[in-house]
Amino acid sequence: MIIDTHTHLDNEKYYNDIDEVIKRAKENGVEKFIIPAASPKDINRAVELSEKYDDIYFAVGVHPIDIVRFDYHYLTDYINHPKCVAVGEIGLDYHYTKDTKDYQIELFQEQLDIAIEHNKPVIIHIREATHDSFEILNRYVKKHPELRGVLHCYNADEELLKLKDNFYYGIGGVITFKNAKKLINVFPKIPKDRVIIETDSPYLTPHPHRGERNEPMYTTLVRDKIAELWQTTPKEVEEITTKNAKELFKI
Repeated sequence: MIIDTHTHLDNEKYYNDIDEVIKRAKENGVEKFIIPAASPKDINRAVELSEKYDDIYFAVGVHPIDIVRFDYHYLTDYINHPKCVAVGEIGLDYHYTKDTKDYQIELFQEQLDIAIEHNKPVIIHIREATHDSFEILNRYVKKHPELRGVLHCYNADEELLKLKDNFYYGIGGVITFKNAKKLINVFPKIPKDRVIIETDSPYLTPHPHRGERNEPMYTTLVRDKIAELWQTTPKEVEEITTKNAKELFKI
């Protein structure tokens, strides 16, 4: 069994064929899905899908590029829903929105506080903001050792490996890219009990389907690449990563 721990099934690219997407995923061994509802405009769709399908869960949070839409009620209204398993995706992104850096940091910390208050893991987005993200998370785990979560689409910066006692590392299609040398080199340093599988679909489609819409069924390509790097079987990768995901998200 595979758990896709990060798939945007609420995205408009799935509006016309969501049932087929889920069917294909299940035919390929994907049994559970987590939707990170990263914007207030997406949350209703994520909740609807989680209520329609037994094996779909969601997280609630505000992505750093959506911070202008931040509303505390958006989090608190949904965080106690029985299918809400995390706060996310939240974090820092200096690639497109560096001009909002101070505000991003403020809201990132406030959402971490909400996650701690409600005993929820966090799904962390980091883009071109490794050092600030590390400093914030390292400070938080020292004060709140119960804080846990995943570094979504782990960017292979080794500084973030210092957080391995509290965080898991989300591995997706990037690991199959021909230019993913940095991640390939760093990957063996991640403890096996800290690796979880994700797609970030419809984005970051694995090789050899780059350029196409990504889907949860392509977690099998991520699984197979991990098996190659671990020099083990796809079945063992499934067992390890599924166990890790269940422990983190309590599903």
